[in-house]
Amino acid sequence: MKKFAIAAVALFALTGVAACESKADKAAEVQADALEAQAAATSNEAAETALNRQADVIEQQAGNADGGATTQNTPTTK
Repeated sequence: MKKFAIAAVALFALTGVAACESKADKAAEVQADALEAQAAATSNEAAETALNRQADVIEQQAGNADGGATTQNTPTTK
């Protein structure tokens, strides 16, 4: 069930991503969405927090990799 949910989230993310994003940013968004879906599906609060932090780091790194063009709403990883 979790694999299906992750695949569905990844597919949705791929189809809903704006055309102006770089390929690296799109790939990172899919990865982050999958991690966030895993976080939502777990009952372990520590694991949920760790997965969400990992997703934030991926999004931050992708935003920085594309020259900062898409980092306005990127969460900080402090």
